[in-house]
This record gives sequence, structure tokens and C-alpha cells, in this order.
Amino acid sequence: MTSAKLTPATEFAQWPDRLLRWQAVHGRHDLPWQNTRDPYRVWLSEIMLQQTQVTTVRDYYARFLQRFPDVATLAAAPLDDVLALWSGLGYYTRARNLHACAQQVMALHAGAFPRDAVTLQTLPGIGRSTAAAIASICFGERVAILDGNVKRVLTRALGFDGDLAQAAQEKTLWKLADELLPRDDLDQHMPRYTQAVMDMGATVCLPRKPSCLMTPEACPVADLCVARREGRTEAYPVKTRKLKRTAQSLWLLWAQTNQGAVWLRQRPASGGGQDALKSVWAGLHCLELFDSFESLQAAVPARRRDGLQELPVFKHVLTHKDLHLHPVRVVLPASVKLSEQGLWHAADAWPALGLPAPIKKLLKQQG
Repeated sequence: MTSAKLTPATEFAQWPDRLLRWQAVHGRHDLPWQNTRDPYRVWLSEIMLQQTQVTTVRDYYARFLQRFPDVATLAAAPLDDVLALWSGLGYYTRARNLHACAQQVMALHAGAFPRDAVTLQTLPGIGRSTAAAIASICFGERVAILDGNVKRVLTRALGFDGDLAQAAQEKTLWKLADELLPRDDLDQHMPRYTQAVMDMGATVCLPRKPSCLMTPEACPVADLCVARREGRTEAYPVKTRKLKRTAQSLWLLWAQTNQGAVWLRQRPASGGGQDALKSVWAGLHCLELFDSFESLQAAVPARRRDGLQELPVFKHVLTHKDLHLHPVRVVLPASVKLSEQGLWHAADAWPALGLPAPIKKLLKQQG
């Protein structure tokens, strides 16, 4: 069976009903962002869950709602407060877009999230799949999501062998996903169906060793699944283009006063250009960064360089890059200025700033 000839509307006529029944009994029902049709809460969870595990998101989600209980509170908050609360969750562009999106909802939509996926996509940080999740769960719109988990579920079930690295093939899969959606009682069925396909990918149709291989009855559509019938579940989805993993070494100047104040510099809001340092931790407060020990040393007053203390190197893993971090500590008087952009932050002030997770961990562990 080839992807171009699939006709899910006829071959998979039972698909939506089976998923709806399965989700009601076997789906996830205890996540803090479920059992709500509040678009603010659904949107917040969708953004946090992008490339981040559920177990990690739970605590962040609860803290965010406590500090920013609604879109108006989030929009009115300083960006630094948002970044500080996001610290450790990674992919900080999400936090900046989150803040910008909240401000646009207030300014352009009178504080109410748009009710359709097309309009939702005009907001910062909301792509097609996220918009569909919000519109289908909160407003019952008949629109398909297609995140990583759902791509795996659909390509396996349909035997879709198109290379998703090609835009045309992904577009075809979107069309097939639309065909599989419920067609009646959308206000009730779309929220449950959207949750069902997400739950399937998260709990049953796993990347390796999907549950159906050992327990076919665990999957409500096992008998329809082309990949299972072929015995090739791990062959789907097909995506040939892979980003090459890279490595980068950075030297961190950890300057501190005898009173515990730490010198921090807010990173540029966006990366780009030829300077690799500019793409690291954009918008966050950070120790001064350098691409060599020599350049770090040159930033310290000559009479203070004897006090530089090199600490053990450690690795911080990003999605497609390993950062090898070389901390160098020095005690300086508060009268010293290491750069025009940086500032001394008192011992009781810097922990509340938006800091990259490895920097916060370093300062707390050895401070």
C-alpha cells in the first residue's frame, strides 16, 4: 500500500469512533491541563509540552498558573519575570513568544483567544498543530493536530511511507489526518478525539516497542494498522533529513564580590549572524561568555588575573548541540565593571532572574 492511494474515509471508517471509545476508558484523565476547555490553560500546556516531557512540565505548569492565573496577568508581567519562571524548561524562545502572544491577545482580541485555528496561527509562537489543539479542544472545531506523536500514530496506522522531510508529503499527511476526524457532535467529539490521538502516541504507539506487539488489545485500531500487519512499526514515520549534532566550548566568567553579588549580563534577545555566541540563551541573564580562556582573561583587569580559578568542565546537552562549559571563578570588588551591558546583582536578587538552567545550578551548588 502506498501513501498516495490511501483512502482513510472508507478504509478507516471506524477510526474516530474507536478512538473516542478507547480514550473514554483507557486515555489519560489526570493531567493538570486536562478536563478544561479554558483556552489559556490549554495554550499554556501546549507550548510547554513542545519538545518537553510531561513529567517535567507538571511542576512548571502549576507554578506558572499560580504566578500568572490568566492571560491578562501574563501580558502585564515583565518579560524577565516570565523568563525567570521558565528557567530550566529550555527552548526559551517559547517563553518570549508566550509573553508576546499574551500581549497580542489582550491588545488585538480584547483578552479572548480566537476561536478558530486559522486566526490562532496569527499569534506569536502558535503553529498549525498548536492552533488546532486549542481550537478543537476548547471550541470543538473540526481541525487536525499533527505533532510528533500523532505523526507516528497516523503513519503507522495508514502505512504512510512518504518522506516527511518533504513539505509535499507532510501536506498530504495533513489531508489524511483531516479525513479521519469525527464528523458529528463536534463540540463533544473533537476535544476527546484530539486527546485520544495524543494519548495513543504517548502511551500505546510508542517510538520503540509499541504496546500492540505484545498486547494487541491495548490498541483500539491494531487490526487496521498497516505497520503492525507488515511487522515494520519502527519504520514509520519516514523522515530522511536529520540535523547534524554539533559541539561548542564556552568559557564562563563567574565574577563575584565578597558580599555574594554576582556579575550578570543579559544576553541579546535574538541570535543570528556569524557570531556563534549570539545564539546561546537569548534574552536570559548569564555569566559573561567567551569562546576561549584567553578572551576571558583579557576581560579581567590585569591586576586581578592571578585570582582566576578554573573549575571542572561540564557538559550541557541541547537538542542538537553539546555545550562544553568551562567555568572560571574570580572575586572582584563591586567597583569593577566587566562590560557596559552587565551589572552586579546582589545575593538575594540574582536567584529571581531568568537564568539558563546550567548557570543557575552552578551558582547554587558552589555559591
